[in-house]
Amino acid sequence: MKKPLQQDDALLNDIAHTRALRDGHLRLWWLGQSGFLIQYDTRHLLIDPYLSDSLSLKYADTDKPHTRITERVVDPAALRDIFLITSSHAHTDHLDSQTLIPLIRGNPDLHFVTSRANLRVAEQRLARDVDLPLEAGQQLSVDGINIHAIPSAHNSVTRDDTGSCLYQGYIFKIGSVVVYHSGDTLLYDGMIDLLKPFNIDIALLPINGDRPERRVAGNLSGKEAAQLAKDIHAKLVIPCHYDMFEFNTADPADEFIPECERLGQPYKVLQQGERWSSSELP
Repeated sequence: MKKPLQQDDALLNDIAHTRALRDGHLRLWWLGQSGFLIQYDTRHLLIDPYLSDSLSLKYADTDKPHTRITERVVDPAALRDIFLITSSHAHTDHLDSQTLIPLIRGNPDLHFVTSRANLRVAEQRLARDVDLPLEAGQQLSVDGINIHAIPSAHNSVTRDDTGSCLYQGYIFKIGSVVVYHSGDTLLYDGMIDLLKPFNIDIALLPINGDRPERRVAGNLSGKEAAQLAKDIHAKLVIPCHYDMFEFNTADPADEFIPECERLGQPYKVLQQGERWSSSELP
């Protein structure tokens, strides 16, 4: 099994060290799958964290085992100073009770953002209310960070009876940096026109693709992620949603990196537990 670049105490020490710098730079760490920790000043927010083995245990001894290929980066109970968590949709690797409940115990005042379509299941898994429901096309501000929700297509843009999106991404305006996290998505009509006006600096996009041999549906391929980043004029694209489970992975070197280089699209491939800083923006 692969080891993260930084794990447990090494990761926690890195987060604490950069938190103490207070130099105005945004930093992020890839936590595995679609999960990221973002640090700005002394504040931390989590996007789609999955930091347990709940899926491996759930699907053990079935015909769709979720066998890990990379070790967990950190125990969620050890993370502190988390003021906000967002969830793009209700699949367990994006909304996991075994990750979220320890986080809430250690950070009881944190805020939680998801769509109203996922409100009931989110509240069941959180064992508390969702205080900040947010709909695609709407925005809110939390402690000076602006969040705008954008529809995602997994496999299509799907809404409940009230019109609320079951799958959505988020655009975060954090200081002077704009970060787009798509959640699980395919391309859909109008997506590029929705995203371009935000002048996105960093696009966090899945690359595990829609290949039948992977038994996976509903995500961009590496080639599509590179093209989307180019089309929305992202200053940098970081791939995610791979290297967690045997059946649901990809290699950035197969499609993503060659297509970024062909297009002239700046990119950064992170290892799990690795830090990136906005000081590195092209």
